[in-house]
Amino acid sequence: MLENLTVVLFHPKFPENVGSAARACANMGCPNLTVVRPRNWNPERAAALATPKGQDILKNMQVYEDLPSALAGFEHAYGTTARTGGWRKGLLSPSKAAEGMCNHMRGGSSVAVVFGPEDRGLTNAETEICGQLLTIPTSPEASSLNLSQAVLVVLYECFKNAMEVDSVEPQAPSEANLVHHKEMEILFSSLKDTLRSIDFLKDENTDYWMLPVRRFLQRAPFRRSEFNMLMGLCRQVQWIAKKAGRGDK
Repeated sequence: MLENLTVVLFHPKFPENVGSAARACANMGCPNLTVVRPRNWNPERAAALATPKGQDILKNMQVYEDLPSALAGFEHAYGTTARTGGWRKGLLSPSKAAEGMCNHMRGGSSVAVVFGPEDRGLTNAETEICGQLLTIPTSPEASSLNLSQAVLVVLYECFKNAMEVDSVEPQAPSEANLVHHKEMEILFSSLKDTLRSIDFLKDENTDYWMLPVRRFLQRAPFRRSEFNMLMGLCRQVQWIAKKAGRGDK
């Protein structure tokens, strides 16, 4: 049911939490688990918490050394955060995020949902490369969730949405025509350079001011023709800026 969804655990501290996350994936019909630089890794300790249903998911788990590599092949990436404000604007609820994720998946897109380390969560730089951010509301008196609890909450909302919505809907572009995460990062870098060359962005804190652009462009499936068009536009604007003596900014 959630075949196009992947749970990504970034730098998890405890192997038991990885095993429990695999169990949550099995419970909610999500067969894909990826781990980035797990600490204190111990397969036996992870397997003990995965239970029999989560063993295959744990066995087929993908492991990467960095987050950009782990997300490179996905059309959409959602990050989770417990902190709000500052860089973390436009946060989605789990149900609203699940609606977006399931709509992407119905159109054939692959989606990753990223969970940060148990002891600190995702940093600003790590949330920046995720297209959308979601947060799980909790009581102020007990706001800390176990990693596998957070995974289960998000996957439950996805599972529920997939059950409730009729699968016969207008189809989004096929996966072959969609731009992957790695290509979107190339586009964002080119857009940043272009906007700086015409003084739309200043040198101070350019990544922060690029966040609304990132969020806007990643709301819907991004076609390869649109990618090519914007890359061409960036090249043309930078060429004009350079002729006007502003291309070195």
